[in-house]
Amino acid sequence: MRKRSSSVPAPADGFNPTELERPSTAAERDVDGEIKQGDEALLQNLIGLGDFSSRKSYYPELLGKIDEIEREKERYEWLFENALHGIFQARIDGQVTAANPAIARICGYSSAAEFEQINHIGEQLFAIPQDYLNLIKLLRRHGQRVGFETQLLTAEGNKVHISTNVLLKDPQRGLIEAFVQDITERKRAQAELNRLNAELEQRVSERTRELSELNQHLRQEIQERTLIEQQLQQAKAEAEAANRSKDKYLAAASHDLLQPLNAARLLVSTLQGREHDDDNRQLVERAHVALEGAESLLGDLLDIARLDANAVSADPSHFCVEQLLQQLYTEFEPVAREAGLELRLVPCRSWIYSDARLLSRILRNFLSNAIRYTDSGAILLGCRRRLTGTNPPGIELLVCDTGPGIPADRLHEIYQEFHQLDNATSGQGVGLGLAIVDRIASILDHPIRVRSQPGRGCCFSVQAPLGHVSEPQMITGLAPAVAVGGDLEQLSVLVIENEESIQIGMVALLQQWGCQVSCAADGQQALECLQQHAPAVILADYHLDNELTGLDVLDELYLWCDQQQQPRPTALMITADRSIELRQLLQQRGLQRLNKPIKPGKLRALMSHLLSR
Repeated sequence: MRKRSSSVPAPADGFNPTELERPSTAAERDVDGEIKQGDEALLQNLIGLGDFSSRKSYYPELLGKIDEIEREKERYEWLFENALHGIFQARIDGQVTAANPAIARICGYSSAAEFEQINHIGEQLFAIPQDYLNLIKLLRRHGQRVGFETQLLTAEGNKVHISTNVLLKDPQRGLIEAFVQDITERKRAQAELNRLNAELEQRVSERTRELSELNQHLRQEIQERTLIEQQLQQAKAEAEAANRSKDKYLAAASHDLLQPLNAARLLVSTLQGREHDDDNRQLVERAHVALEGAESLLGDLLDIARLDANAVSADPSHFCVEQLLQQLYTEFEPVAREAGLELRLVPCRSWIYSDARLLSRILRNFLSNAIRYTDSGAILLGCRRRLTGTNPPGIELLVCDTGPGIPADRLHEIYQEFHQLDNATSGQGVGLGLAIVDRIASILDHPIRVRSQPGRGCCFSVQAPLGHVSEPQMITGLAPAVAVGGDLEQLSVLVIENEESIQIGMVALLQQWGCQVSCAADGQQALECLQQHAPAVILADYHLDNELTGLDVLDELYLWCDQQQQPRPTALMITADRSIELRQLLQQRGLQRLNKPIKPGKLRALMSHLLSR
């Protein structure tokens, strides 16, 4: 054992082999190798010999014992230095007197010598000083303490769980000896096991309660079969009615929730385009970031609600993946550039069979996450063929980044609702993006994969089946791939909107772009504006007052244009209704749709695109 005097501590029985390492100074050997008379008495006391002649006969045995003790000493020293468990001696007043390398390693010290600098283990080593006081009381009462668990402080001030056996080695000198085992991992595993057991107990309790309720229901069904059948038929009819109305309910909820956010976004975007001093500019930017976070959260919550309510269905078709990738690149390249990243697009001319709108939502979430979690480097958007090893063969669309990556033991967490990894560079969102991806992939029956190397990046992918090559056509359900910008100076625009706050925001934003704007809240006002100003573009809200829709107003305006033999203005429908029925209706009418809350950059891009057709 390492001590401040570099000697080995005595074994537990009190025998110290160093006492017989060599004869004392008072009893040195004579030249002929005999032991002086004074040492004979000493040896006689040690080994209990009789007369002198008898003692001489025991010299070889004595020397053998000394050699054996020396070897035992060396064995103790080796075991002490190489023990897996930590060992240290200390005085009861707290001064460490000896330590082995294992205890230094457990407590984060660079060497045993550094550990031996501890002057008071009760304050400097024990994380809970009261544990040390209780330990001393028990040692004085019983002489030892077996299986005592506590926490020690490391050199960095952290805490490590240990199990220790402590002996009161020398009560008179107040010397204790401790054998220490690091049980931190065991504690963590135990805590995790306790958590899992609690979850399991809760699930068992819930399942038991459900089974009990089911059994009760079954007994009642057996007793009253006819009545239950009638009730089931009635419940089925009610469920079908509720199922038919859920999209309408979600659309109304979306509209009511997103209207004030839409007005605020328009006003803040207008303020962003104006000159401000540094303080006001910072306030406007913070308001912009806060609104983006609220919009993202609300949008994700509404999407999750619609997905869980089975209000989303796939409408697959055959299309070339190149157009989809190009549109995503055009949309996200400025965002990536603003974040200091390079977005690279690998061209792909393969055809797939999928729902372009839902597939683009998956890839948008992949790209958003890649930008959010990547501090520097590049993001790759592309695809590759998967013709072997998959059934059926298909095309794998990938988004790869150079971010921090995801540890293998945390990959299972990423698709959980309301869960984010702790290395996101942005505080927006609540961890619903990949949960939405998982649900959409289930609807499409497209497998998703993630491959990650911590420190090097991640690669998320979704695989779609191969499609049939046909005549190129515009993918339905997607906004055209146009860049943000376009000259709108002196453009005449008619805004059909029943909410005054949104009217004010739209007018301020459009006028800032140089447009000449008129507003209407219903069909009569819209017709008067059309007759007076002949707008080039109509921006119509879908939900108006008194069950009136933007389509109704457009029909009325287009009818007047046809009667007067005037060209129909280009129209863009703005709505918070994300239902399948409305999307299909607008597609049939050939109208572009912009979802609320409006993103000014996307609005300007769509207006430029409509004017260029």
